[in-house]
Amino acid sequence: MNRKTLRIGTRGSLLALQQSQWVRDTLMNYWPGLVVELQVIKTTGDKIQDVPLAKVGGKGLFVKEIEDALLAREVDLAVHSMKDVPAILPDGLIIAAIPRREDPRDVLVMRGVSSLKELPREAKVGTSSLRRAAQVKALRPDLRVENLRGNLDTRLRKVEEGHYDAIILAAAGLHRMGWQARISHYLEPEQFLPAVGQGALGIEARADDAEVLAHLTPLHHLDSEVAVAAERSFLKELEGGCQVPIGGYARVVGDMVEFTGLVASVDGSVLLRRAGKAPVAEAAELGLRVAQELLAAGGKAILAEFYC
Repeated sequence: MNRKTLRIGTRGSLLALQQSQWVRDTLMNYWPGLVVELQVIKTTGDKIQDVPLAKVGGKGLFVKEIEDALLAREVDLAVHSMKDVPAILPDGLIIAAIPRREDPRDVLVMRGVSSLKELPREAKVGTSSLRRAAQVKALRPDLRVENLRGNLDTRLRKVEEGHYDAIILAAAGLHRMGWQARISHYLEPEQFLPAVGQGALGIEARADDAEVLAHLTPLHHLDSEVAVAAERSFLKELEGGCQVPIGGYARVVGDMVEFTGLVASVDGSVLLRRAGKAPVAEAAELGLRVAQELLAAGGKAILAEFYC
């Protein structure tokens, strides 16, 4: 391997930097003599903080500018949260490695209570996700779900200052930051499905950059790849990638992969769920099949109003 320096394109939030620093440190541990640098790139999603994501529209709000830098060879790889990556990548780019997945669950951070059912009527719950909003409304239609934007530390500060009674976040981000103690309650996938790819990192690179691809091989985790493949196949069939009320969670059990998918109306009045399992080699086919079942069961009509 001749290249001595690699450049990682990353968002500038505390969490994004933490994730990219982990990839940098892991690469440098695997490849002595290799230097890995971080290059912060501001994305559309970072620039627009005062508008709900669902109203911004478009796909890849948190990745497009970083992918542009990759294609322009300004950076050599990019570190994304897989839940931010659209189902279809630009020509010439691939997800080269998916490290071992963190906890995929959503969590509640609350003041004074320890579960969703303990929140008082009319309590104010913050989230920017239509998927999270729909599932909260289905479980507790008496709660007020209001838009919450900002980086992870900003969101935590807003609940601590009393602007919200509770907020919903991804467990993975809090775990990676070492902030597990802030978590009030974990929302189990059997009741509350996470976003497709939630908890997984995706390391994106140019498909023709053999040297970078070889450097990334030790970071890849096969079971995480299988689970994410089922989930992203599901997302692709539903034409997801905009801010739409879609959830999906897969896990590998022995030589099988189990998957559950969700399509919901934004008001939580309709939650369609379907599940299945298949051999790990057929993970993508499983995601496709569950998506088609949901579309046939009414999901197509629900999602039509959201497509960008």
